[in-house]
Amino acid sequence: MRSRSPGVRWSLIPGRCCQENEPNNQTHNHYNTMSNALEEPVNQELIDLIDSKFREFREGSILKGTILEIRPQVVIVDIGYKSEGAIAANEFEDDDIEVGDEVEVLLEKLENDEGMVVLSKEKAAHKQNWEKIVKVFHDGGLVRGKVKAAVKGGLTVNVGVEAFLPGSQIDIIPPKDLNEYIGKVFEFKIVKVNDDRKNVVLSRREVIEAERSEQRQRFLVNVVAGNKVIGTVKNITDFGAFVDLEGMDGLLHITDMSWGRISHPSEMLHIGQAIEVLILEVDREKERVSLGLKQTSENPWADIEARFPIGTRVKGKITKLLPYGAFCEIEKGVEGLVHVSELSWVKRITRPSDVLSLGQEVEAVVLGISIDEQKISLGVRQLEVNPWDEIESRFPIGTSVKGPVRNLTAYGAFVELEEGIDGMIHVSDMSWTRKVNHPSEVLKKNDEVEAVVLAIDKVNQRVSLGIKQTEDDPWSLIDGRFKVGDIVKGKVAKIASFGAFISLEGDIDGLIHISQLSEDHVEKVKDVIKVNDEVEARVIKVDKVERRIGLSIKALSYSEDQLKKESASFESLRPSSEMVGLEHAFNLASSAVEEWSPSEEN
Repeated sequence: MRSRSPGVRWSLIPGRCCQENEPNNQTHNHYNTMSNALEEPVNQELIDLIDSKFREFREGSILKGTILEIRPQVVIVDIGYKSEGAIAANEFEDDDIEVGDEVEVLLEKLENDEGMVVLSKEKAAHKQNWEKIVKVFHDGGLVRGKVKAAVKGGLTVNVGVEAFLPGSQIDIIPPKDLNEYIGKVFEFKIVKVNDDRKNVVLSRREVIEAERSEQRQRFLVNVVAGNKVIGTVKNITDFGAFVDLEGMDGLLHITDMSWGRISHPSEMLHIGQAIEVLILEVDREKERVSLGLKQTSENPWADIEARFPIGTRVKGKITKLLPYGAFCEIEKGVEGLVHVSELSWVKRITRPSDVLSLGQEVEAVVLGISIDEQKISLGVRQLEVNPWDEIESRFPIGTSVKGPVRNLTAYGAFVELEEGIDGMIHVSDMSWTRKVNHPSEVLKKNDEVEAVVLAIDKVNQRVSLGIKQTEDDPWSLIDGRFKVGDIVKGKVAKIASFGAFISLEGDIDGLIHISQLSEDHVEKVKDVIKVNDEVEARVIKVDKVERRIGLSIKALSYSEDQLKKESASFESLRPSSEMVGLEHAFNLASSAVEEWSPSEEN
């Protein structure tokens, strides 16, 4: 500890004023001198000096000191006391100091265990700054501070004292990374001060909002519809984007972003992007501004019909694939739709993605334009000749054709005539003599069949075929083959509740009505005959028009007169009652076949 060269220190013991380093034998004399001085006029200047020194060295007071020495760990400071004070070097880390500089310090303790004065530069600054902070808080002013660190829930900021900045008060838009603010200097508003705990809560958001409010008012005063302004994309939603215009948020609706079709604003914009927009509408009372982006460029739909007349070939890029079609951009802001049905004349394309891909360059033909709806219909198949235009010349009606059975349905079979072109054979055109309920009774998938072209429908792109037409109609010569009174033989093909169908020579069926099975009353057909039984019967009716032959077992031994009477009675059985034409026979029989079980048959 360094000694004072003048050697003068004042003892502040009442009634005593002496130099502490004088010899003890002189103390009494000075005491007497001081005592005698009480009766003499007092040296006021000396008393003031003593009082000022007494006040200066009170613990907790702020003093001025001089830097005597700068060491690696501490800085030695002289405050005019009998010993120097040591201050941790890290309290000066933000300051450029030299020996001899004057600093303000807080006297924490006059003497520690080592006999040194305990000082703090930071605490002195904190005490002074706290008073300033409290004053600024009450005055509603702003403070500048440097962000020190990220902590739970926000940031710590040095504004002369350590303060807390909640995460919600950092910015208008909550930050994603708090660390990006560390080391930066900002202005803050003091929103809360706790004098007891020495806590300070700040808000940067209120400062920004106040600035934006002023900017917004200036913006609203000067802006008018039709102005072009530059803004920054602040937020993106499903219906549009909010753009920051000098503190004013403007809405850019999705319909005002592009002359073309977009599904979401994010396809064109991203947060933080600077864009030039047009002021469409200003509502100063509600402080709302509507913006347009597409309006900053010419409307490509204005003269679309002149630039892309119907029938024109165009080139474009596939921008979107949907189940019903593909969107093709033929120029910036103009897209056309290629419907799935317009992709091929003959290929069966279920989804556009089966033949197209995103970004693919394609050529198409303009089929239609709707300016009001801003839609263009495109076709790809129109680039080729429609094979249906010449279908009649390739497959004239009456021509015999061959092809594989491609598919079976409940009403017919589809036969492939050439790639992409099928003809259909209806079940009614599969047999002259049989009632075909389902095409699978006659055909199988992939069977090679021969058929005749019956009709062509170019509009609906249909070709009708027939199998039975490849042969002569056996009913056309039926008069020469079967006459009333003839005795014929055949096999029971099917049994119904009203009779039995007999398969005759030449793939012709005849019907034995239940009344013609026996002279006796027959309750059930199967009581008399069964399927596959060989039977002999007599022809009692031939109807070429309705394609039916009536047979009778009981009339086998009838005379001509009896046969005429039986034939007449059989004639009275019309399809509306129990007798049916062969064209309906199997259909009715399938629903009228008598039930049976193995036990009954046994």
